[in-house]
Amino acid sequence: MLPMNTSHLAGKRCTPCGGGVPPLSVAQAMDLLRLVPRWSLEEGGRRIHRTIPCLDFRSAMKLAIQIGEIAEEEGHHPEITVRWGECVVRIFTIKIDGLHENDFIVAARIDELG
Repeated sequence: MLPMNTSHLAGKRCTPCGGGVPPLSVAQAMDLLRLVPRWSLEEGGRRIHRTIPCLDFRSAMKLAIQIGEIAEEEGHHPEITVRWGECVVRIFTIKIDGLHENDFIVAARIDELG
């Protein structure tokens, strides 16, 4: 089997997570994090986040809307904070209070925006 790369991850679709599965371990999250190197682990490996620089508030808002479209397509919704000059995105799976492969799929799709 070939190792997964960023574009492969971005080409996957989120699968419904109704809970009842364990969150990824820190080691598993680190393996997937290598595929989305602009993201960082936080909260003891239970979340990933990325701060995306923008030219101004308007461009940050436009980016947030694009991220929202990806979230709706995937049925997996990140926390998005818009400030002047940046958009901060945090992703985790609420039902398992941790990370799932879906979180990294959404991160890879966001990375495709630029």
